Amino acid sequence: MSGGLDFTGKVAVVTGAASGIGRATVRAFARQGAKVVAADRDAGVHEVISEFEGVLAIEIDAAEENDVRRLVDIACDQFGGLDIFYANAGISGGTAGILDADVTLWMEVLRVNLIGPALAIKYAAPRIVARGGGAILCTASVAGLRSGAGGTPYSASKAGLINLVQTAAQQLATSGVRVNAICPGLIETGMTQRAFDYARQQGKEEKLGQLNPLRRAGRPEEIAEVALFLASDAASYVNGQAIAVDGGLSSSFPVTRQIYGKPAF
Repeated sequence: MSGGLDFTGKVAVVTGAASGIGRATVRAFARQGAKVVAADRDAGVHEVISEFEGVLAIEIDAAEENDVRRLVDIACDQFGGLDIFYANAGISGGTAGILDADVTLWMEVLRVNLIGPALAIKYAAPRIVARGGGAILCTASVAGLRSGAGGTPYSASKAGLINLVQTAAQQLATSGVRVNAICPGLIETGMTQRAFDYARQQGKEEKLGQLNPLRRAGRPEEIAEVALFLASDAASYVNGQAIAVDGGLSSSFPVTRQIYGKPAF
């Protein structure tokens, strides 16, 4: 897909860029000619920039207001403006259920997964407007679409993020800024690596992704391709949407987790 997209002259910020989807997206934007600021609180973000010119690495907390403000300022100061912000940073919070998750876990998951993207929109949108318009993207999840694909705090945070994207798209009407969410299914990233490693150790790698019609897990690069499309002029009429990229998983969630009584399956 990306072969037909040209981001020459565009400036993009990607958070959660040290690994997984963020790392793949930084590389994809850079290959298509964009100037990119790769941001992560993991020092490994500096490794991402080694193969490309015009890519800057910044260590920040993507849910800390001063850090997000500084990140946007750096992008504009270094590259002359901002066209695209991809709020990709997130945490899983584990698999805690509604009766198990404590307030500390809830607060941290919501801080990173929901408040972080809200700050990205708050500080990126005015700068993108100043450039004549562009795109804000957020990584949500199929877990935010309906039950059965993640822990309770994580799922709730991603559902909130989808609504945030819809609300922001409406409030930014006529600004030239489009806001969309990507909802990945099972993708091999730092967040899911333990599950992938365990399956391989048990000789059950073929079971990864078996619940979706494609019968496989996804790759970070497949999410990056969708990010490039949504950030491009080719998606000029796509706004306020939550795009599932999950091999068809969200067409039917066949998982029920019960606390009381017999499991449904």
